Amino acid sequence: MSAEDFKLDVIARDDAGKGASRRLRREEGLVPAIVYGGRKKPQNISIVYKELIKHLENEAFYSHLIELNVDGKAENVILKDLQRHPSKPVIYHADFLRVSKTKKLKMSAPIHFINEASSVGVKQQGGIVNHQMTELEISCLPADIPEFIEVDLAELEVGQSVHISDLKLPKGVESVALSHGADHDQSVAAIIKPRGMGEDEASEGEAAEDAAE
Repeated sequence: MSAEDFKLDVIARDDAGKGASRRLRREEGLVPAIVYGGRKKPQNISIVYKELIKHLENEAFYSHLIELNVDGKAENVILKDLQRHPSKPVIYHADFLRVSKTKKLKMSAPIHFINEASSVGVKQQGGIVNHQMTELEISCLPADIPEFIEVDLAELEVGQSVHISDLKLPKGVESVALSHGADHDQSVAAIIKPRGMGEDEASEGEAAEDAAE
């Protein structure tokens, strides 16, 4: 989990519709949004555009517990969805989901791959890393939400894969896929041979290293 605590002051609003949303964005520098979930009714809110953009620059904001202050009343939420302009760096709308600190939730955590270029399969055997997943669906308490899941590829060789069951998840964090059984143990990444690369070429780097030793 990130060491940073995210807090966001927002304003409750009664107006809705496309016209009201455009006016907020253009005239008042606000982003229309909604907070929903829990036992409360959905609430339309607006956020200062600059404040939201500043938080979005931190990757942890996308998968971290956020304290949302709605007209001075705090609620624990996570960012559930963002609507962006298809070609411009403009946020159209944001969705926040209310969560309970005592109830587990399901969400996606980004995967960070390390030691790709220096892995056995790439550096010594000339393989190429094939990312088959970029995020992992997890289940945990809000306080245990990880900023990301780290996957070390240092020892991976050509023809080998890293599966979900190989990942070292933080304490309190579980894979949703694995909770459905071992047959859901998907491959996260693999090192493959480039096209036209034969078995002899794949082991050439390793053989050369053995000879040197």
